[in-house]
Amino acid sequence: MAIVSIKNKTKSGSLLVGNTAYLPIEYLVIAGGGGGSRGYASGYGGSGGAGGYRSSVIGESSGGGASAEGVFLPVIGISYTVTVGSGGNGVASNLDNTLGTSGNNSVFDTITSTGGGRGGATTSTAGNAAATGGSGGGGCIYQNAGAAGTANQGYAGQTYSGGGSSGTGGGAGNTGANGGTGLASSITGSSVTRAAGGYGSSGNGGANTGTGGGGGYSSVAAGNGGSGVVIIRGTKAAASTTGSPTYTTSGSYHIYQFTGSGSITY
Repeated sequence: MAIVSIKNKTKSGSLLVGNTAYLPIEYLVIAGGGGGSRGYASGYGGSGGAGGYRSSVIGESSGGGASAEGVFLPVIGISYTVTVGSGGNGVASNLDNTLGTSGNNSVFDTITSTGGGRGGATTSTAGNAAATGGSGGGGCIYQNAGAAGTANQGYAGQTYSGGGSSGTGGGAGNTGANGGTGLASSITGSSVTRAAGGYGSSGNGGANTGTGGGGGYSSVAAGNGGSGVVIIRGTKAAASTTGSPTYTTSGSYHIYQFTGSGSITY
């Protein structure tokens, strides 16, 4: 496997590495979003951060303000493993001042996106601060600092600034008062925004979006983080796959969308 930037491109769209032409593979690897934590009756727990967002789609961006990564050059006949991270768990409505869990990593070969950080809980007990992640979890009263994101994957969670609402989770696109924004990608042929941060009582992150879960309070449960996704496309069809990815085409592209773990071989 090699990851390279596009510099030597032939008229056919292949890349020249030495005297050998390869067809580049673009990817979008998003980890599971972090779960929201629970506060008490007068304040939300911190919300979960988005799962890490790594993209090599030409003309698009990776998370945290980074440019797209270099394209992937598969070796013919080699099987590349895909792991899709699950979202972190939120907290049930009958458990006050309790932490959710962070999201789980998604992986395509050596390309790892980090699970989103869980939000902080509204208690002064040590260890209940928001967690770092692909994007960081939001802070809350007593544990007010938003947690850091991972470079080139996502932004920090928002710091608690007083009042009834706690900090919101960071997103792939920014740190925002209503949950950090996600990023839009057209890797499947149509634009879809993924990897936003959770906020307030926003509930669960959407499946296979890597979105963070919302913080909970009083009778409101904290939300689960959304599961991640791995999407791979190229102008050559795969020889085989495992894990039952969804296969579609768009123009000259062959697109494989993994919502569960598996592998791909060209």
